[in-house]
Amino acid sequence: MKIAAFIPARYAATRFPAKLMQQLGTKTVIQHTYDNTVATGLFNEVIVVTDSDIIYQEITSNGGKAVMSVRTHESGSDRIAEAAENIDVDIIVNVQGDEPFVQREPLQQLIAVFTGTAGEQVQVASLMQVLKDPAQIEDPNYVKVAVDRNMNSLFFSRSVIPYPRSKESPIIYYEHIGVYAFRKAALMQFTNWPITPLEAAEKIECLRYLEYGIPLKMVVTEYMGVEIDTPADLIKAASLL
Repeated sequence: MKIAAFIPARYAATRFPAKLMQQLGTKTVIQHTYDNTVATGLFNEVIVVTDSDIIYQEITSNGGKAVMSVRTHESGSDRIAEAAENIDVDIIVNVQGDEPFVQREPLQQLIAVFTGTAGEQVQVASLMQVLKDPAQIEDPNYVKVAVDRNMNSLFFSRSVIPYPRSKESPIIYYEHIGVYAFRKAALMQFTNWPITPLEAAEKIECLRYLEYGIPLKMVVTEYMGVEIDTPADLIKAASLL
């Protein structure tokens, strides 16, 4: 089984423009993400997919592999699909460019759900972690996911799900970590579907899969570090180095 990691890397960002090119210690954010993904040793190839000459030069000048997007894309999955279309690969792992502390174990857990007899049915998988802080549970920047007994996704939302109407029932809240793995055919199918109503309303791309009847196999993991969304996140990440 050939496995490749693709890192979508858009230069513009609404909350933190050029965040991937910010300096984090001795490297940029995107270079940390690339190097740590390669260092897991899990992938036949690791490729940055970008719309930016600056990011392209950053990766290739340091000996990495990057490709330029030809088209404009609504999501990271669409960007990856363009790059992966003509590449011989079975499983594609989408590692977010703003996750500089990528670790081996969570990615290994994610890839493992595609193996064995049960894994033959899995088309898409993603990571989640237990969310305990009430402020984060209510924060729309933290995407929540509800799952069934087999850890298949039921719904993703920026709202609090499930809603705790009963105060006696114990509830485990999960945060969706935006690291995906796809069978290539499932990813290509995704890009041919138009944006769906729930996806458009929530601005959560994986809802498109649910609206077309494809659940995501969810894997519980520990948090992979700090996702760089704001200047404050960069300061926090620097303290972890």
